[in-house]
This record gives sequence, structure tokens and C-alpha cells, in this order.
Amino acid sequence: MSAPTGSGFDPAFLPFTVALPTPYAAIADDLAEPSTGGTVLDYMHFSLVMSRSRRLARWVAWNIDGSTRFSDISRDGQKFRADPRLPVSGQVLNDVYDRNRLDRGHLARRADLLWGTRAAAERANSDSFFFTNITPQMDDFNQAARDGVWGQIEIALLEVVDRQRASVIAGPVLQPDDPDYRDVQVPLEFWKLLAYEIDGKPRVRIFLVTQTLQPGVLPDPLAPFEVFAITAAELSRRTQLSLSRSLRAKVVGEPSFAGELSGDLDQRRPVTDVAAIRW
Repeated sequence: MSAPTGSGFDPAFLPFTVALPTPYAAIADDLAEPSTGGTVLDYMHFSLVMSRSRRLARWVAWNIDGSTRFSDISRDGQKFRADPRLPVSGQVLNDVYDRNRLDRGHLARRADLLWGTRAAAERANSDSFFFTNITPQMDDFNQAARDGVWGQIEIALLEVVDRQRASVIAGPVLQPDDPDYRDVQVPLEFWKLLAYEIDGKPRVRIFLVTQTLQPGVLPDPLAPFEVFAITAAELSRRTQLSLSRSLRAKVVGEPSFAGELSGDLDQRRPVTDVAAIRW
């Protein structure tokens, strides 16, 4: 099996730098080390780092060029597969998804990656199906991601910025008390950071979504999926990932840097309609 050959996420894709997150010391030793060295795995138009203990991505970062994006590249014929740069045992594979309601949920959205030359877009389409870019998500959540607020966030953003460029960093919130299922701890929350420009001004928004699992992944009705706009301070506390000071300064609604690790800076704002987002 051939390894991906893309150049990965470009921090300089926008007029301002979108630096990748830095892990806190508490999780730095848990980052998986691919055979190619370092901790970052590069693909076409996106990059990621993996948690060794959880076998899931800590974060995935990708660039979007709305002006060159293809809409006619299909997922037909694509297969989910392990990345050969990591041990198979270090990735969550098909066993957890068999005969239940768990879907293989993309972190970097396939549709976001289909830009550039036709060849690059087709390579990105294929790369998006590596299990390193996948997390277990309830089917209701995955449906919500396609048709609800969570899945519409990037689309709404590209409409606001006239379908030009944006950079996104996202991932699961890996908590020690996430529920176990078939030897896999299934994340209940996911986050997404969007960086972009409006009228020449750099801006950043951060969102959080929750999914609810029944014990044993039972097919009972689930609680509604909730999406919130959050601050960089809350993101860092929940994920143990630090954003650069420059990036934090651009977060819409970020209160301050002072007392960042205190509990009084959480300013969650429910998002029920993408049209209500103040970009």
C-alpha cells in the first residue's frame, strides 16, 4: 500500500499565519510517531497528528480554496484504509463500525479538500479516506453533520468570503471518561476552528458540537446535537492544545489572555442557524 504524498496543510495559505496547535506537556508524549519521522502526517491539502493511546487524531488541519473547488468528484469506489506510515494497531479500523449505528466520520470534510488542479483534488479525495482522518460518530450525528449547522459552517463561511480561501483546524475532544465501545473510547465532542479574512481583516471563529451515545451504542432516540461558538481559552482547556497568541488575538469574541486557564472565561454561545453567525 502506497503512502500519501501530499504536501499537507499550509500555515501561510492566508495573508496571515495560521499556526498549528501546540500540545500541552500532559499529552505531548502521547503523540504517535510515524515511520517518516516527527509527529505530523501530511496528505493532499491537509495534515494531522494522532493520539497513540486513543488511536484517533488529536487535530486535523486543512486549507480550502473555494474558487477552484470541484463539485463533480465522487466518493464512489473509495475505500477506508489504514495509513502505512503508522502501525495498523495504532489506528481505529473497521471493527468498531460493524453492525451498529456508528459511522466513519470524516474530520477534514471530503468536499472541502477537492480544489486546486484536477489531479490534486482527486488525490485529496482519496487521502480523505485514510482512517487517520476518521472518528466514530453516531449516524444521527453524521446526518446532522451533512444537513445541520455543523456541516454547513464551512459552506456558510465560503459564501460570506465570496468563496475564496479559508483554513480550518478541527478534531475530537478526547476525554478520559469518553464511553468505551469494542475497546475504543468514542469521543462525545468535536471542535472546529475557522480562519479567514473579511474586508482585509483576519478573523477566527471556534465552534464545538456534542454527540450523545446510549450505553452499548443502542438504537434509541438521541438527544439533539448542540453547536456552540466558544473561545480559544475553552478550546485549550478541553483539548490540552495551545493556539498561538497571534491566532487567539483574532478569535471573534475572545475576552482576553489574562487568566486563560481560569474557569470564568467560558462564553459559550449556542448556534442554531448558520445565518445567525456573526462572521
